[in-house]
Amino acid sequence: MIKVIIERKIALGMEPNYDAAIKDTLRAILEAPGYMSGANYKDASDENHRVIITNWRSLAAWQKWQGSEERRRVIASIQPILVTPEKITVLTA
Repeated sequence: MIKVIIERKIALGMEPNYDAAIKDTLRAILEAPGYMSGANYKDASDENHRVIITNWRSLAAWQKWQGSEERRRVIASIQPILVTPEKITVLTA
């Protein structure tokens, strides 16, 4: 099992747009082979810093999702409201 941490910094005032877009992303990821679970967090000291932590059965499963057309489609609505590119960290046990 691996954990994937995705950090995003969203533009000021775009929180509602991000929250709506992330719901679509989370719905899509449920169908991804190898996806186990995940959670979406807000930084307690910076509402515009968001962190998603997901669990995957394998690195290969994550990489397949990361490169998929479905992920590109759902992330397309998030990218325009990001202040910086998302940061992805993959952790293994």
